[in-house]
Amino acid sequence: MADILSRLQAPKGANRPKTRVGRGVGSGLGKTCGRGQKGQKARNTGRFSKRAFEGGQTTLQRRLPKRGFVNVFRAQVAIVNVGDLERFESGTTVDEDLLRRSRLVRGKFDLIKVLGQGDLGKALTVTVHTFSKSAIEKIEKAGGKVIPLIPLETPEAGEASAE
Repeated sequence: MADILSRLQAPKGANRPKTRVGRGVGSGLGKTCGRGQKGQKARNTGRFSKRAFEGGQTTLQRRLPKRGFVNVFRAQVAIVNVGDLERFESGTTVDEDLLRRSRLVRGKFDLIKVLGQGDLGKALTVTVHTFSKSAIEKIEKAGGKVIPLIPLETPEAGEASAE
């Protein structure tokens, strides 16, 4: 097998030499290098070959108005669903370290949020940054415990809305 691999090569004519242009009329690609006579296509302009170029017409990107902005301070949130927590043994404390080791969250993020999709039939203690209301209900219904690292925002009983 190794003998065959050492003798492998491309079929004849598959690897052609790079075409050199502008090296004399005898090559067939001398003088104008295959670009024809004058004109924009014959000039050495990079602007003409740009992706958004529309023949000189104002590009779509510039015709449309600007909208919104990019919030550079936006928090990157890693999402875990309640149904994903079913893989852990009953009584386990689920935290960021365990979620990373089990590959439920990966990469860079600022917060972990547990959402309520799926069902949970085991009592788990879940310690992450924040939870959705449905996730809290499902975890507590299964006999588990929710420990948010960021305090849950709940309006005070006597507080009126500012409308």
